[in-house]
Amino acid sequence: MVTASAVQDNFTLEEFITEPPDNMELVDGKLVEKNGMTLKTGKIQSRLSRYWGDYKDSSGQGGEVYVEATCRTNQQIRRPDVAYLTLELVAQFGNLATLPQCFPLIAEIVSPTDIAEDVFLKAQEYLESSCQEVWLVFPESHLVFVMTQNQILTFRSGDTASTQQILIGFSIEVDRLLA
Repeated sequence: MVTASAVQDNFTLEEFITEPPDNMELVDGKLVEKNGMTLKTGKIQSRLSRYWGDYKDSSGQGGEVYVEATCRTNQQIRRPDVAYLTLELVAQFGNLATLPQCFPLIAEIVSPTDIAEDVFLKAQEYLESSCQEVWLVFPESHLVFVMTQNQILTFRSGDTASTQQILIGFSIEVDRLLA
């Protein structure tokens, strides 16, 4: 996840859905730029995308893994850092510019400029919008929070983080992910 700063007011939902601008989200009716990505957070984003992608292939679960793809929550248009879409949802929505719903599995990589409260509120927004599982990755603290509707699990250095409801069976050592 990266900090967002407002850059334009009154951008319509329809405009955003049909042609989402790069590196932007639509939050409270305002077009905001995501910023704050560092080399470290970018590396972790790329690594998690690759690990989820390799796992969905090797496990036979299929689907697709996306980086910075736009989706619609109940409140906003968001651009999760990493997201997984099941095989069934790829068949249904895979060619649209913006996913008309939330991804079932999302990860946000927290940058040094992010505010923790905002990160957790964004995760709540995803979960209230049909997302079944959110990973919040805190590189500097060596923490991974895995959130579902019913629980928040905390994994730290030395632990192995694992999916709970989507992409079943995936696990990764926190130290390997954040190395």
